[in-house]
Amino acid sequence: MKPTILVVDDEEDAVELIEFNLKAAGYNVITASDGKEALKKARLMMPDLILLDLMLPEVDGLEVCKILRRDPATSAIPILMLTAKSAEIDRVLGLELGADDYVTKPFSPRELVLRVKGLFRRREATEEKSDHIRLGDLFIDIPRHQVTVRDRRIDLTATEFKLITVLAQRRGRVQSREQLLHDVWEYDTLIDTRTVDTHMRRLRKKLGVAARCLDTVRGVGYRFIET
Repeated sequence: MKPTILVVDDEEDAVELIEFNLKAAGYNVITASDGKEALKKARLMMPDLILLDLMLPEVDGLEVCKILRRDPATSAIPILMLTAKSAEIDRVLGLELGADDYVTKPFSPRELVLRVKGLFRRREATEEKSDHIRLGDLFIDIPRHQVTVRDRRIDLTATEFKLITVLAQRRGRVQSREQLLHDVWEYDTLIDTRTVDTHMRRLRKKLGVAARCLDTVRGVGYRFIET
């Protein structure tokens, strides 16, 4: 599944240029032309990365960045700022508010794509790659397909095992139901997301005291938290 990027800019020509180059590089693109629309789409679509212009109508880019970072559902989405060349103070403020990187306007489309790829590489590198994951009472042995809680083996189905492993590897990051359907069930088309909820209920019941590590983010999905 191609990563999805939300492009937020009120300049139509800039959006067209960015969208063309990102699509050519293999990404899905959604767009927003003001801060209000950006916040709505970020929460609804849960993009993999946000390209955020700072000079926006309705709600400016700095405020959008601040709101996204305060919301647990969107706090881990990488943000790449687009700023005017002279606006150094805005770049500093943006980075202090939680933006991951910036590109100054006018920019080279090639540089922009390289920055985007760099952020994705950085994000992938932070995912847990170990064959064994120990978090509190919970121990996941990936090669042996085993999960134990306080040294007691928990019998999980293959799907339940994959679900908890994906969440644990991405701990702290909210995973939408749609993303879990793709990554765990490998569905490319949207089906009833209650499938995810049903499996999560069963998984929590089996985990017992360790179920507290599975956090529900209302209206969005789930995340694994360290307790």
